[in-house]
Amino acid sequence: MADPYTTLGLSRGADEAAIKKAYRKLAKELHPDRNQDNPAAAARFSEVTGAYDLLSDKDKRAQYDRGEIDENGNPRMPFGYGGAGQSGGFRGRPGGGGFEYETSSGGADFGDIFEGLFGGGAGAAAGRQQRGGGGFGGFSGFGGRGRPQKGPDAAYRLAVDLDDAAALKPQRITLGNGKTVDLKLTAEAVAGTPLKLAGQGEAGAGGAGDALVTIEVRPHRFYKRDGDDVRIDLPVRLDEAVEGARVKVPTVEGAVMLSVPAGSTSGKVLRLKGRGFHRRDGTRGDQLVTLMVDLPADDAALKAFVEGWKGDADRNPRANLGV
Repeated sequence: MADPYTTLGLSRGADEAAIKKAYRKLAKELHPDRNQDNPAAAARFSEVTGAYDLLSDKDKRAQYDRGEIDENGNPRMPFGYGGAGQSGGFRGRPGGGGFEYETSSGGADFGDIFEGLFGGGAGAAAGRQQRGGGGFGGFSGFGGRGRPQKGPDAAYRLAVDLDDAAALKPQRITLGNGKTVDLKLTAEAVAGTPLKLAGQGEAGAGGAGDALVTIEVRPHRFYKRDGDDVRIDLPVRLDEAVEGARVKVPTVEGAVMLSVPAGSTSGKVLRLKGRGFHRRDGTRGDQLVTLMVDLPADDAALKAFVEGWKGDADRNPRANLGV
């Protein structure tokens, strides 16, 4: 690193306020969050930060001015003042692209410097620091191993109709950045595993984070979920139940024809194979159809028929209930 005074554009007689002001100006211009495609700016940011770390520490600055340590904070003599391990700063990788902050016993307070640097904490960088954590000196952008951090992931919840979820019908979601994305549902997503949209999260020094979309299955007006199966109550006429019939029944993927056996009663359950929810192993649940005999409220002909119908008057259909 070059002479820290020269790096910050200062004279040797600069006071503490001038040092801080010079660093704030350069850090704002060169911060990696604002220069993600400019490795030279990232390397320059490392230099000015190291210079500020040295000059903002009164003891290290005095040692440097006396020639006891060099611009990196290392002793100029084998047994000089301020032995190894007392210095601190940023180490940049060749060609830029990452920094690792080394703490010191009396180093600079970077939290004070960065506070409000990007619009009073309302800027994108400050927002990422608050939400994403990590970074150097309490500020976002860099991980503990010196690599620029990706921005935070963005979490979303998308409510999907039960029939769409069972059939894995494509969905559409509008992200926080205004971008509309078409989603391809999976069995894992319907089961609760978030869908990951790579690079659709918040911006960061190491690139954007991901968007994580959790699917919530909405209740349906006539379908009910039963594990991997779908249940539905299907009304049928008396004659359809007595004589048997082919009737149309809705499924999550469109209506199909269903055979109602003759002599069916309310509560009889018929099964449509493979019309339920998709499973992770590639198989699928069923649709369970419960027949409900629907009688008209005021049908004179039906009343007359029942009055004249002898049937099995002694049969008790409630005998199994003990009554």
